Amino acid sequence: MSETVEIRWHGRGGQGTVTAAKVLADACLSGGRHVQAFPEYGPERAGAPLRAYNRVSSKELRMHCPVLEPDIVSVVDATLIDSINIAEGAKENTIFIVNTTKNPKDIRARLNAGSKQKVYTLDATKIALDCFGRALPNSPMLGAVCKVTGLISLEHLLEDVRKSFGKKFSQKIIDGNLEATKRGYEEVKEG
Repeated sequence: MSETVEIRWHGRGGQGTVTAAKVLADACLSGGRHVQAFPEYGPERAGAPLRAYNRVSSKELRMHCPVLEPDIVSVVDATLIDSINIAEGAKENTIFIVNTTKNPKDIRARLNAGSKQKVYTLDATKIALDCFGRALPNSPMLGAVCKVTGLISLEHLLEDVRKSFGKKFSQKIIDGNLEATKRGYEEVKEG
């Protein structure tokens, strides 16, 4: 990965997309990196499309605009592929991580991904349902982003998931999210 990594998240309100960007930023910050995490909302309602952004760098960040040319595109809701251009501004080596039941080759074709672009998939929604009984795919997507980017170790990410979720949820929900994060890390596959 380069000195500064820019991530654009695509999801819908209520899926935990903004929370995922914030948890990733916290984990990278506690790992000694400079970070930014911020959302971009349309209508603020459950189900509305939204974007969230991360910048992670070894040097101070002075840029304060949306991520226009992402290194990583994390798609929390694959239905957005048909309604918005999730590949907008993608570089020739951008990495796509998509929550879907489809295999990476199918998603690669739908995105018309270039030969140097990588496409990863995982069924983050099923993982979330298995681990804590709700269709909130943010934790498995965090695990997948951690594995694909190598920005932080899984152990470091799990510690920050524990801290972030520990402020708001019961131990059962925290444990479920930790398991979902681990499974996202383990089950993401490249095509």
